[in-house]
Amino acid sequence: MLGSSALFVVDGEGWAKDAGLDLQLVRFTSGPQAIQALVSGRIDAYVAGVLPLLQARAHGSDVKVVTAASVEELEVVARGALANQLPKDQEGGFSPEVVKNSFAAFTKEKGHLPRIAAQPMGSVPDSLLRFWLQKQVGLSSLPTTVSIVGVDIDAAQQAFLANAVDAAVLREPALTVVRSRLPDVRTLATGHDLLPDQPGSVLAIVKPDAVDRQVWAKQLASLFIRATTLLSSHPDDAAPFVTKALGGGILNEDVMKKALERSAARFISDPTRIIEGVRQLQDFEVEQGLLRKAQPVDDLFDLDLWRQLKQ
Repeated sequence: MLGSSALFVVDGEGWAKDAGLDLQLVRFTSGPQAIQALVSGRIDAYVAGVLPLLQARAHGSDVKVVTAASVEELEVVARGALANQLPKDQEGGFSPEVVKNSFAAFTKEKGHLPRIAAQPMGSVPDSLLRFWLQKQVGLSSLPTTVSIVGVDIDAAQQAFLANAVDAAVLREPALTVVRSRLPDVRTLATGHDLLPDQPGSVLAIVKPDAVDRQVWAKQLASLFIRATTLLSSHPDDAAPFVTKALGGGILNEDVMKKALERSAARFISDPTRIIEGVRQLQDFEVEQGLLRKAQPVDDLFDLDLWRQLKQ
């Protein structure tokens, strides 16, 4: 995901090596795998979405967020008949009434509910989509209004491109890819619409205040903030490193540049901006029966280290 780009900049620029840090990047194909590695002590730091970290702490891992990386990564895009129901000359920012009317008009025209692709139930994209539909749009009954299709992250993009669904919850660079291939794509909900300061990727460190970790934890967090600043101010400079890490030989640097440019304003470091969003989404997941109980959100953040880094 593009929200983790700061790590690839730190590594690609050689800043960690220059600082005497031996970074060994370990990739995971799913969030649960990364959390299992955290809990079992196989990794010392984590760069990915913030919400699963609450469950890592629930399972005994003393992991803490030391800096944010991005906000408002996930968006909902529509195509075809659903996109045609949206008012022209506006991308996102629609009122609840407009969204409800668009769904109803689509259903009347097509004879079936609009299909929206997200990841499986319990995932952040699925929870965020349901949060938006229920809390922001005000839909009282999802099953009678929309059909949410739970698929893996790559399949959501593929289903959208293949016209197998009418909308999808996507993040960059998938958003840039679908917009380049489908001229009729419209933004049904921006990341801000879904949840202002929607929590995205973070840098979290296991036991950041332990004596044997304090020095490198502070160094790594400082470099991470430096990389995040580069991404927000000069995204083109970061494109080669991000393309190498995320392109997989499929996405070229031009696509990645566009994705980074569109995301520049969403690369942020201040962890205090996402605390309330984390709390809201966790409470929603408890309300939905996806979590047994809420974990203390404030305990997840090491704001003392953040304050030191700001000085």
